[in-house]
Amino acid sequence: MKTLQNDLFLRACKKEKTERTPIWVMRQAGRYLPEYRAVREKSDFLTMCKTPELASEVTIQPVDLIGVDAAIIFSDILVIPEAMGMELIMNEGVGPVFPKPVSDEASVRALKNPDPYTDLKYVMDAVSLTKKNLDGRVPLIGFSGAPWTLLTYMVEGKGSKTFSKIKKFIYTRPDLAHQVLEKLTVSIISYLKAKVESGCDAIQIFDTWGGLLSPADFNTFSLPYISKIVAEIKKTGVPVIVFAKGVHSSLEEIAATGCDVTGLDWTFDIGSVRKKIGDKVVLQGNLDPTILYAGHDRIKEEAERVLASFGHGSGHVFNLGHGIHPDTPPENLKCLVDYIKTESHKYHN
Repeated sequence: MKTLQNDLFLRACKKEKTERTPIWVMRQAGRYLPEYRAVREKSDFLTMCKTPELASEVTIQPVDLIGVDAAIIFSDILVIPEAMGMELIMNEGVGPVFPKPVSDEASVRALKNPDPYTDLKYVMDAVSLTKKNLDGRVPLIGFSGAPWTLLTYMVEGKGSKTFSKIKKFIYTRPDLAHQVLEKLTVSIISYLKAKVESGCDAIQIFDTWGGLLSPADFNTFSLPYISKIVAEIKKTGVPVIVFAKGVHSSLEEIAATGCDVTGLDWTFDIGSVRKKIGDKVVLQGNLDPTILYAGHDRIKEEAERVLASFGHGSGHVFNLGHGIHPDTPPENLKCLVDYIKTESHKYHN
């Protein structure tokens, strides 16, 4: 395997000494970049996901244009439910829709266990091609939604303000909920292992809707399944990141899953979290994405605040506290990345 020219991100994930703090951002391959929009004009979103050449092109754009320290494969978390047999429609301006949501025994029975090398071959091909095209410049991150987050979409059928369908489902049919979560866990494990085999250097698990759950429900319907996935992916030897948005109550429990890195949204003070779990895991985050609407001086000020809050030493991967917004000026993200590259050295002496 080709030696990485920039392995800062991987070293930081292992809490090894680094000369500065590495930085990448969630949704960095996306609509804020004019170059992405130029590709997107010719293809719909799912076609881009399913065309390895296009997925690879937009994956690498932020490496070339912004200078981030890691690439994350362009894809979508909902390719797994689709591969399990659910029809997925991406409606422009509406978002993803499952016309026939999971609702009863029959719809649960209909879910198949996909083979990542056949049902999701286009993702593996995109990973292999991207790895080749990156040519050792930076590591490549693969990802999946957590079982709970995928179940939320599968039951709701589309975006929601109240999430009443998924809540009703887990409270009236917990047996069915656990059946689907188990199926999802098995599918995610084989999917992520295939991504590693195809060339991913690290894995991130997104539990975007973890914060919908009470602490007790998070520990029932999300955490056990994340723990199973982490345990299996750790066997491959790549670092594993768990990002559970809005989950303030279970930091110690997330750190105890065995993950290498815990992602934090912007509602945490990273310094306080470091005191709590920084001896167990590396921390990733956690600048508020909307700071990137501000002027460059303000962006630098906030970036410095996050760096100073974390403090000196290894164990920090700089990121946003959630995905970059589509209307963010690219030059503002470039300002952030350049600032971290030039100014974080002082925290590593």
